[in-house]
Amino acid sequence: MTDLKLDKDGLIPAVVQDHLTNEVLMVAWVNREAFELMKVTGYTHFWSRSRQRIWRKGEESGHVQKIISMQIDCDADTLLIRVKQTGPACHTGSPSCFNEVIYGSVDGTMSVIPELGRVLTDRLENPKEGSYTCLLYSNENKMCKKVVEEAGEFVLALKDRNDDEAAWELADLIYHTMVAVTRSGLPMEKVYEKLAERKK
Repeated sequence: MTDLKLDKDGLIPAVVQDHLTNEVLMVAWVNREAFELMKVTGYTHFWSRSRQRIWRKGEESGHVQKIISMQIDCDADTLLIRVKQTGPACHTGSPSCFNEVIYGSVDGTMSVIPELGRVLTDRLENPKEGSYTCLLYSNENKMCKKVVEEAGEFVLALKDRNDDEAAWELADLIYHTMVAVTRSGLPMEKVYEKLAERKK
């Protein structure tokens, strides 16, 4: 296994991502002891530069991070850790520590997927009157028919070489599929495993 290249303080940065969405949750520092603890326990441990001690993520809040995978970059000086996050990752109560946009826009990026997923889960757990999503949840036939309908409209737009229409219809298809997946409770881990089998 490639050995870690620690800095002069014996640390290496770790980027932590959600294992299902690849959303960046946080960045923290890891020393050799924290690294070994992660391999032994299967949960994230970091080095606190302010407190000068090892800490396990969620040791006080209960918002632990179960490690799904750890990777190292080509220079062996940065870790990438994919986790199953319990509760919010940020101490502010936000799902991710990266919330403030200081340049450009996140519109047109995949950040909408985890955001939409959280809204759909909330609508399922806390139904809201007048919500179209809740209407679909309450009518399984309509919910399923919409997935089929939007799939058909998407491929027709592709066939017509109409990019604007295809983008609109694909957005509809993704939304309605996410509604159906959320309502059914289908584990996305299983979907990704099946997709991995198609890497041929």
